Amino acid sequence: MRKFVVLPLIAALLFAISAPAQTASSRKNAEVAVTKKATRQAIEIPFVNKKLSNGFEVIVLPDSSVPLTTVEIAVRNGSFTEPLEFNGLSHLYEHMFFKPHEGQLLYKCEIALQNGLSDLLRQDNCSETFKLRDQIGSVLYLNDQDQLNIKNATTREEVVNYYFITTSDNVLSAMRFINDAIRYPTFKKDELEQEIQVVIGEIDRNESNPFYYLNKTLNEKLFYKYPTRKIPLGTRESVSSATVEKMKLIESRYYVPNNAALVVTGDVDPQEVFEHAEEVFGSWQKRAPEPFTEFPLVDHPPLKASAGYFEEQPVQNVLVQIGWHGPSIGKDNEGTYAADVFSYILSQPDSKFQRRMVDSGLTAGTDIGYYTQRNVGPIVITLVTSPDRAKVALAAVYEEIAKFDKPDYFTDEELESAKNLLESRDLFEREKLTEYAHTLSFWWSSTGIEYFRGYHKNLRAVSRKEINDYVRTYIIGKPHVGVALLSPSAKTASKLTENDLIGK
Repeated sequence: MRKFVVLPLIAALLFAISAPAQTASSRKNAEVAVTKKATRQAIEIPFVNKKLSNGFEVIVLPDSSVPLTTVEIAVRNGSFTEPLEFNGLSHLYEHMFFKPHEGQLLYKCEIALQNGLSDLLRQDNCSETFKLRDQIGSVLYLNDQDQLNIKNATTREEVVNYYFITTSDNVLSAMRFINDAIRYPTFKKDELEQEIQVVIGEIDRNESNPFYYLNKTLNEKLFYKYPTRKIPLGTRESVSSATVEKMKLIESRYYVPNNAALVVTGDVDPQEVFEHAEEVFGSWQKRAPEPFTEFPLVDHPPLKASAGYFEEQPVQNVLVQIGWHGPSIGKDNEGTYAADVFSYILSQPDSKFQRRMVDSGLTAGTDIGYYTQRNVGPIVITLVTSPDRAKVALAAVYEEIAKFDKPDYFTDEELESAKNLLESRDLFEREKLTEYAHTLSFWWSSTGIEYFRGYHKNLRAVSRKEINDYVRTYIIGKPHVGVALLSPSAKTASKLTENDLIGK
């Protein structure tokens, strides 16, 4: 489903490697009441959406339980659009979004003009800014900009999103701010140079964390021909190479209405949001041709053979990730639903997989996840173990993988329970409307919003056959990558080999 976040799990488990195995009572407490009635009706996700004539999509999830709203814009940009020389620049662009835009400069110049501050008018080059008055329109909404100070943004592989959290009466002001920021950026050279250093600082912090290298190595080896397309952070070299011209190129390719969506959640009326969106964003010029028609996604070539790799870092125990190329949205949608359900079956404390790997004491934690992506979603199994158990643990996990398609590997009750758990998680996440705005942005960008509208209905339709098709197509006997993160002394003590990492 969405990206699996392993680092908090890793950090906790590395310091709990000798913790007792799960008990029968703890497993029982973790179970969810399951109905055997497979025809249970799937939940619905009550968002509404509308597409403007310029291709700009507007998605609204109303909820009046609290007088707050999240106003977010999502752009189909991220590392999946980045060749080597642009790696990390989608993320850098995100940092530039909240720098003063032309609307804010116009507001400042208007105040200077009203107050006869001729020196300030010259200093801020207001004569040029005033030329944009007709395009930008009224900037009086910036009188309320102090109400828009809860803001943030994120960059992932297949989406970049920017959002404000505000009160219901400031929705239009938030939309106007987003419109001016996305359509009239300034990209001042000194501000860009400042943000380049900020992003390099993020790279430094990531590289100081030993666990960063595990995921980096896995992606580089899984997606060996185009690794930058899976690493949003970029490198010092690529980020340092950023220029104003490169920022404007990203803007011209991807920051266009037919490659963006407005997501609004909370205490709003959908019809009013649609009307405001037409008023604010309706004049935004559509790009022709479509971004991904002119700049299509790369084709990640399949792995030619399985291979194992070691990353030596100063960690106490042994962390292993095994990765496969999984299904892609638009090519095998059925496989993506089966991947989510199967991952949830195996992740439950009482599954055969967890009992073999965790209850036995071979690992302190074992996880399997599929990351939904349009451009090849990875399937990853993660193990946290100790040097003396690592070799046996790896042998055990590959023995389990070979059983994934066996008739008795999971029960019908476990299958139904996984579907219930996925629905329950969605209902729980919907209680946090700001986070759910990001969820809607993610799905819109990677899969298209109609995929998400039918998500739970299609999960309900997953059968044992679809799961078996999935594991046989993507996992059992398929080329994969194994990466072990461990210290030099742990490598010696574990006696692990590259063949152990790939199950040979």
